[in-house]
Amino acid sequence: MSNTSHFRKSWLVFLLLSGVVSLCLVLFAPTLHKRLVGIKDCRTLPSALSSATKISRHPPTHCSCNGGLLKDFFKNDNGTVRRRQEEYRKHKTRTSSSLDLLLVAPANSPLQYPIQGFTVVPLQRTLIPGLGVYAPDRDKYKVSLEASRGLLSVEEPGTDGLVEGDGGNQLNITALSASGLNALLGRVHYTSMVYRLRMGDLVHFLFEKHNVTFPVVTQQPSVPIIFDLGEDINSQVTITTKTFLRYFELNTLINSIRQYYKTMKIIIADDSFDPIKVNGSDVEQYFMPPGQGWFAGRTLAVSQVTTKYFLWVDDDFYFTKQTQIEKLVEVMESMPELDMVGAVVGRNSFSFRMKYEEGHEDEGGCLLKFRGPYKETVPGFPQCSLSNVVVNFFLARTDSVQKVLFDPRLKRQGHTQFFVDAVGKLLIASCNHITIDHQRQRPGSGKYRSFRNHKEDDMHRFLYFFKSHFGCTNLF
Repeated sequence: MSNTSHFRKSWLVFLLLSGVVSLCLVLFAPTLHKRLVGIKDCRTLPSALSSATKISRHPPTHCSCNGGLLKDFFKNDNGTVRRRQEEYRKHKTRTSSSLDLLLVAPANSPLQYPIQGFTVVPLQRTLIPGLGVYAPDRDKYKVSLEASRGLLSVEEPGTDGLVEGDGGNQLNITALSASGLNALLGRVHYTSMVYRLRMGDLVHFLFEKHNVTFPVVTQQPSVPIIFDLGEDINSQVTITTKTFLRYFELNTLINSIRQYYKTMKIIIADDSFDPIKVNGSDVEQYFMPPGQGWFAGRTLAVSQVTTKYFLWVDDDFYFTKQTQIEKLVEVMESMPELDMVGAVVGRNSFSFRMKYEEGHEDEGGCLLKFRGPYKETVPGFPQCSLSNVVVNFFLARTDSVQKVLFDPRLKRQGHTQFFVDAVGKLLIASCNHITIDHQRQRPGSGKYRSFRNHKEDDMHRFLYFFKSHFGCTNLF
């Protein structure tokens, strides 16, 4: 035995004992046996390395948090609890797929197959890339492929071998040579049988004792929503706000905006009891039924935006020379994955992180909120850190926020609820180099405060318990 061969086998034993090879094989199983180990026959490996692909689901786990248990507020309401369980199961049916399964590739398999990125269009025939068998010479080669949500076929089988089950969900291929087998495998196609926007299938690929599974993603391509940024900031951003009984503050805000942005469109949602028309060019005021609330107004205002971005401001803010919308746009444009960038109101940057665990199906999940942003910053902008919750002064992608929106059941207090709904949907950052100021509270605004300070704890608990399916949270 040569020194090189002895070294390779010794190194393999070391890797097996240390467990490192298991991780490597998950990523490089199709070729690692040829490039690294140098073993001629996979059948000489321990049986543990020749086992079939393992498939398991992430088991449901219980979660806990220091916050209050929401079920304590609904323990006598069996109807709500029952409907919550039913709706959550429907939600899981709608959102889960076979792509959620954990697949562990068998060690040192002679099979080559796609492990990521094989996507097909619904009801269309697509070539499966990368299928192959790399094994020592045999008198005969036979493989099987089986799908559950698609049909398998070979284009022009020819004389390379025997194909059985062509056009069905199970395909058997027999050939007398590896080259003939791989020629046929290179022409295997997958056709999805059902029309869905997105779903998954698992194709089983068998050769002798080797059994692997690879995912197929059926995805209906979506039409992009692209905005023309135009020539200047006015074609890129719309300013949005919601007002209620505070016309003095609203006009102060508008006057401050016009000092720096003369022609930028301003959209106002107004649910005041005695509405007053706000005059001015490039101002759109939408009157609502009285007292519909903050979130209903936000949704209305955002629904009328036609620019790529909108800037949300409260009606009692005012612009200063540090309120530079262009710099917020610069941050958003530098990182296309971002959906929202918050800034600073006065001296308040108001940034929080959230940790969410899905929890057990019946009990619900757990959401915890922590003060401060994440340590990760936006590349090129050390003043901006990733976050989950930002203050009421933010620049956002219009189409992203329109997919989450603001729950109109929250009329007076509901800032955090939007960001709860956005967890896992929107990527958010908080920047400390752009500021806006807060107007001083005027005497005589007691009527406004009587509405503004109205508590909605019961509605919050219901939404967190039912809509968000939380078992506990520290948001209260």
